[in-house]
Amino acid sequence: MARTIAKDHDQKREQILKSAAKVFAEQGFDRASMTQLARECGISKANIYHYYDSKDAILFDILDSYLRDLRDRVCGLDLQGLAPDQQLHRIVSGILQAYQGADHEHQVQISAMAALPEDQQALLRGYQRELVQYMSDTLRRAAPQVFDHDAAKLRAATMSVFGMLNWYYMWNSGAGTQAREDYASMVSSLTLNGVSGI
Repeated sequence: MARTIAKDHDQKREQILKSAAKVFAEQGFDRASMTQLARECGISKANIYHYYDSKDAILFDILDSYLRDLRDRVCGLDLQGLAPDQQLHRIVSGILQAYQGADHEHQVQISAMAALPEDQQALLRGYQRELVQYMSDTLRRAAPQVFDHDAAKLRAATMSVFGMLNWYYMWNSGAGTQAREDYASMVSSLTLNGVSGI
């Protein structure tokens, strides 16, 4: 007879992913053990195996959930009626707000994705490419005179924006909603207007 799924299955799974992201970020994926993960989750090692058969499976689920949700949240922003520069600001702000509370997942993405099989990495990189393309298209609309005929410059500007956003947690850990909104304004202005526009 098949084993029934507990009513709190999804809640416990989310707890495991959140706790595991903390362990992987702080200890490193290679050094972390299932015993450590179970201890951080506050459950038995046998119980964690009820949800995942390996820490590799946990790693993939952390990154798949995180990057898919990030992609959906940012690419689903309502930009209707906004001027291109306002669209850029909304997207930058949306990314920073989506990053809030996800520092561990973000660190794991940067440090541990390479530990996954190539087919899983390819899926995750697909989410990243969609975000990059979304940002790139927005930058082109905001400054067509700069980017329409210079793909290399557009790519450099796009990746520079992500560079400013992706390392924000390193020097402003725990930043709240307003601090992120203020930084989004700065990044958007800096991107389109240079230092004189801040």
